[in-house]
Amino acid sequence: MTASDSIITLELGHYRLRERIGGSAYGVIWRAEGPRGTRDVALKLINEAQMARALPAQRERWIASAENEITFLQLLEPWDERHIVRLLDSGWHNGLPVLALELLDCDLGRHMKTLRGRGEALPQERLLGWMSQLNQALAKVHQYGWRYLDLKPANVLVDTLLGNVKLADFGTNRRLDARSEHSYAGTANWQAPEQFFPAAGGGYATGRQSDYFALGALFYFLATGGTQLRYCGECGQAYRDHPTGGADMLLRQHGGLPPTLHADEETLFMRAFGSTGPAADAALRLLRQMLAPEPGARPRHAIDISRQLAGIAGPVALPAPDASTQHWWSAQAGLAHTNWHSGAEA
Repeated sequence: MTASDSIITLELGHYRLRERIGGSAYGVIWRAEGPRGTRDVALKLINEAQMARALPAQRERWIASAENEITFLQLLEPWDERHIVRLLDSGWHNGLPVLALELLDCDLGRHMKTLRGRGEALPQERLLGWMSQLNQALAKVHQYGWRYLDLKPANVLVDTLLGNVKLADFGTNRRLDARSEHSYAGTANWQAPEQFFPAAGGGYATGRQSDYFALGALFYFLATGGTQLRYCGECGQAYRDHPTGGADMLLRQHGGLPPTLHADEETLFMRAFGSTGPAADAALRLLRQMLAPEPGARPRHAIDISRQLAGIAGPVALPAPDASTQHWWSAQAGLAHTNWHSGAEA
C-alpha cells in the first residue's frame, strides 16, 4: 500500500510521495519529489486497493492501459509535447506500471470552477487559443495512429503561468487502423453517440471524428463558463443508473438518439461571442458540425477545425502549429480531399 513519504524507484531515479492530488476508477496521482535538483512530478500509479478487488480480466485491462500510455508517450518527440503532457520517467512498483509526468497547476474542470466562483468568464482570446491547442494535441494523437477517446476537462491540464493547456491520460487510446468495433471505453458524459450507443454487433465503432465530438462538447463547456451539454449529462446519468443498459434506456425514452444540441444551448453558447455577428455565427457553425450526431457530418480533419477557429478569431492571433503538425495537417487535408471525391472516409 502506497502512503505519504513512500519511495518509488523508477528507471531514472527515486521519487518520494508527498500528497495525493487526483485519481480515477483505477489510477492514483501523487505529487512526488524527484531526484535532487529536479522539480516535483505527478506520479501516476494503479490503485492497488482497487486492483485487489478487481476481476482478473479487469486487472489485465488496467495494466494494459498504463503500458499503452507509457508506449504512446515514449514515442513522442520533444516538439510533440507542446500541448501533450511530458513523460519524465517510468517503471514498475509492486508489480504494477508507474508513470512520472510533468506537474501542472490544475485540470481544466477545476480551473473553470475557480473562474465561475469568482464570477469571471474565460476571455474569448483564451477560449479560442485553448481550443486551438487541444485541436493540435488531438492532431498529434491521430498523427501517431491513435484515437484518444477520453477528452474531458479532467484530462486537460492547465499551466496558469503560461496560459496554456496540455492533454493528459492516454490509457484509453485505440489504434486508428483497428477498424473492428471495440469494447466500451472512455467517460460516459463526454462521448460521441457512437462511443456511448453500441452498434448492432454490440461493440463501439469509433474514429477520429469521435474525438472531434468531444472537442465540440468541450467547446460548449468553455464558452458557457463550465456548463455541460444536456446530451452529455443525460448519457452520464444513464450510465450511472444503469451501467450496462443505460444506452438502451435513453433510446427508448427519446424514441431514438437524444438531441446532441438544443436551441437554448445554442443561444447560451453564442453569448461568449457577442450573441450576433460574424464571430458568433462562425462559432455556432463549428459547434454544430462537431456535435453532429453522425460522424460523417463532423469535420474531417484537424486543419478544417483550425481554419474555422481562425475565422472566429478574426484579428485575434491563434498559436501556430509546429512544423511537423502543420505538415501532417496539410497531408491530411489532401487525403481528405481525395477520399471525399472517391467516396471513402478520411
